[in-house]
Amino acid sequence: MNADHAAQVRLLDLAAADTALAQLAHRRTHLPQLAALDECAAQRTDLKNRLLDAQTTLDDIDRDQERLERDIDTVRSRTVRDQSRLQAGGLPSRELESLQHEIATLARRQSSLEDDVLEIMERCEDASSTVNRLTAELAELESRAQRLAEERDAALADIDRSTSARTSERAALVAELPADLLGLYERARQHSGGVGAALLRQRRCEGCHIELSGSELSAVRNAAPEAVVRCDNCRRILVRTAESGL
Repeated sequence: MNADHAAQVRLLDLAAADTALAQLAHRRTHLPQLAALDECAAQRTDLKNRLLDAQTTLDDIDRDQERLERDIDTVRSRTVRDQSRLQAGGLPSRELESLQHEIATLARRQSSLEDDVLEIMERCEDASSTVNRLTAELAELESRAQRLAEERDAALADIDRSTSARTSERAALVAELPADLLGLYERARQHSGGVGAALLRQRRCEGCHIELSGSELSAVRNAAPEAVVRCDNCRRILVRTAESGL
């Protein structure tokens, strides 16, 4: 295939646009904020589960404390009633002895319950501290995730602007190129998985970075300026300039 040498040189601009678009697409899916947000999501799930467990434990402790305090109130009421009967006097000795025994039993019961309340209050303090700590950690994590989301959105907006500019640039280049040359470029691009043309610099293909030698170098050196030559290794179109070293 033959094509105007100037058109072949323009393929380098097209290749640069395609390289930039590929880099932008890669950047879009590999933003550091994306990985950080995924990590935040995993941490959020873990924190929420731990917070739920801690809150459940605290609620259970609160219910136990309320139950113990009701039991203490009941014992106190019973003790006050028994002491009132005792102070009123006039009770038979057997009933008096039974009443005194019950008051002593109630006193021991109240003391035991009060010890239990003190213990459960310590547990409540620890559980409450855990809930507060996890709540603060979750709030801090949510704040970090919000900042990361804002950074991600700003980066994506920048990528969108750059992609739009490069896409317009590519469209303008495509409109200038001969259809047959463009078709060959696109086929070479599909074969190479990226761009379809590369500069030949100092007898080295800038696409695959392999130096031409032997018959390949001789063929390229002897080809007419309008002849479209390709790299035998990567099959990209080789664009010859003063830098080619032929």
